[in-house]
Amino acid sequence: MKKSYKIEVDCANCANKMEAVACKTAGVKSAVVNFMTLKMDVEFEEGVEPKSVMENVRNNCKKIEDEFEVYI
Repeated sequence: MKKSYKIEVDCANCANKMEAVACKTAGVKSAVVNFMTLKMDVEFEEGVEPKSVMENVRNNCKKIEDEFEVYI
């Protein structure tokens, strides 16, 4: 399953960091962050609940960049 989420991130470098962190989060098959459109496209692994996975993505990203936000 693929979903797109609105995000807030301050710079392109931070967006790259958030993409890397999201990709390493359990339940995420792939993630792409677009700084220009402030969107995160996420493909989830089979059988996971997207909302709980995205809460983990948000928590993991906030460990790197406190100002980051993803709207679930």
